[in-house]
Amino acid sequence: MLSELARRLVWPLEPDAAFADQGRFLAQAMTDASFDEIRIVREVLGDDASRAVLVDPPPGEFDKRSWACWHFKLGFDRIPPRPVRRL
Repeated sequence: MLSELARRLVWPLEPDAAFADQGRFLAQAMTDASFDEIRIVREVLGDDASRAVLVDPPPGEFDKRSWACWHFKLGFDRIPPRPVRRL
């Protein structure tokens, strides 16, 4: 199931390449996955991996709503500014 999700979320990459950067994969899942898909991701990878992504996020992956939602859902005390992608 995660391979199918990786194909949809990180479509330019093969699933193995998508999983190689777990932080980016998780950030994309936390932003774009459906409720059922994120449930599977959380069961397989666990909430600690998601917390780690919020502590050291890949820039430009999270939208405002997902950034705030996941900080709240995973028990963070405050919501820091989202990281900005530098071009």
